[in-house]
Amino acid sequence: MNQELVAIYFLWKREIIRFFRSKSRVFGSLAMPFFFLIMLGFGIGGMVTMETGGPNYMDYIAPGILGMVLLFASLFSGMIVIMDKQFGFLKETLVAPVSRVSIVLGKAFGGATTAVSQGVLMLILMMLMGISIPLSALPFLIVIMFLISIAFVCLGIAIASLIEDMHGFQLIMNFLIFPLFFLSGAVFPLNGLPEIIRFISYLDPLTYGVDALRLSLLGTSQFHIMLDMGVLVGFLIVTTVVAAYLFRRIES
Repeated sequence: MNQELVAIYFLWKREIIRFFRSKSRVFGSLAMPFFFLIMLGFGIGGMVTMETGGPNYMDYIAPGILGMVLLFASLFSGMIVIMDKQFGFLKETLVAPVSRVSIVLGKAFGGATTAVSQGVLMLILMMLMGISIPLSALPFLIVIMFLISIAFVCLGIAIASLIEDMHGFQLIMNFLIFPLFFLSGAVFPLNGLPEIIRFISYLDPLTYGVDALRLSLLGTSQFHIMLDMGVLVGFLIVTTVVAAYLFRRIES
């Protein structure tokens, strides 16, 4: 087997093993989105009536909360890079006879797999709460979830490649996550927003990810699926290239 593929596989496997050994990480990544789902779904959902294309507000925000899970899990995967820097594992990895692009891809695939796993857990919680999840849409839904996850994992790796301090990384992630989430149309339709806010929302790549998730779960969307897929794939290519470039600059 090609040496580069072996490196990608074992780095992917390491991320999976680390994820399933960290029970607190799984719980922590689902706690806040679940809280948002409960508070928004039962709180605001009980007070407002919206024409969202779904049966009720809880069903409407379900794709947005799923996008939130993927966003949180994916971006914070970049923290693994900083931890590896601090504990010396990254230095050992960088001197291995494989390209740094392969290292980035291994970490990206591993981070995306764990993010999708957390997304599946959230889907199960939603089903237990009575939210309708069409089983026939699951294959397409998993593809969308993976595209969203790997794109934002690469963004997290790119940012982590520039930062040495874990606390600084967390602050930057918090600064990014909530604007990306709230501007994506996850909790309210974009049509009623002021024009300038709506324009900014159209620049948010998560907007198109949430729209594709909503199409999968509810059968309705604001944009054409080809536009959603095109933006996600384009964003994935850009973040992968940037992550690979910045990761190459890390000193071994």
